[in-house]
Amino acid sequence: MSGTDILTGIALVLVIEGLVYALAPSLVERLLEALRDMPIEMRRNLGLLTLATGLLLLWIAQG
Repeated sequence: MSGTDILTGIALVLVIEGLVYALAPSLVERLLEALRDMPIEMRRNLGLLTLATGLLLLWIAQG
């Protein structure tokens, strides 16, 4: 994996996040409220699940 690949990945994340904020700002607010109400341990597990899913997708894409 080269530096260009990493930069491309970061750029894609920023584009997708920017689209979400631009097209559905109220959805983002509701999501943040739901996260605030969620227990810390559940947020941590959600983060770990998201991390594992991302790594799995990267592994599949590289294969």
